[in-house]
Amino acid sequence: MTLKSAAKAASEFSKPFFLKRQKIKNPFCVIECGMTEKILPSPALQTVFVSREISNCPLISDMIQLGRSLKQYGITDNESGMLSLNYGKRMLINAKNVDIKTMTQQDVVEIVDYDPLKNIMMVIGSKDPCREAPVHWIIQKARHDINALLQINSITIYKKLEGMLPTTEKETQPGTLERAKEILRTARKEKTIAIRNEGVLFAGMQLREIQKALENQLGEQK
Repeated sequence: MTLKSAAKAASEFSKPFFLKRQKIKNPFCVIECGMTEKILPSPALQTVFVSREISNCPLISDMIQLGRSLKQYGITDNESGMLSLNYGKRMLINAKNVDIKTMTQQDVVEIVDYDPLKNIMMVIGSKDPCREAPVHWIIQKARHDINALLQINSITIYKKLEGMLPTTEKETQPGTLERAKEILRTARKEKTIAIRNEGVLFAGMQLREIQKALENQLGEQK
């Protein structure tokens, strides 16, 4: 599957087709829209390294700066997160088991391409991408008004903003097509949403839009 066809396939999840009575089959799930839904096991993510070199994209410094600012919004050392940034046909995202509040250039990987049906990801970097990389890729390729995503896994923040933000209806597994679909459905009108019983997702065209959303929703902690 080419990048163009993968993006086209991903974009279908943001369209309001869920109320139509149609059946969609793929390796991840079988959906009978408007009827019932049966979830099948997702194939494990396969990472293919195009290069083990560290990405030298100049946008990484902006990601690092945003990550380091998170403590001022009350995000603690025990709370994890994922930060991604789309540029051109590729995507930058933090590596697996990396604290985005203290990450360095070596902790960011560059996603060259992703096949959501086979769950195969082509990567440049010295580390494996984080578990939510497929979800971030699908969202960014499906929505032309989203180029950056900050996902914070924090029950404390979730409860603080519960009832104030659109919230995903279902609890979904990280890194799955089902989660990407659920987020796209919830984020049709708002770019900041809550992931049920897990945390909050901030989306924007640029990182500074996410920074502004952080200030509006959480404010600086004194």
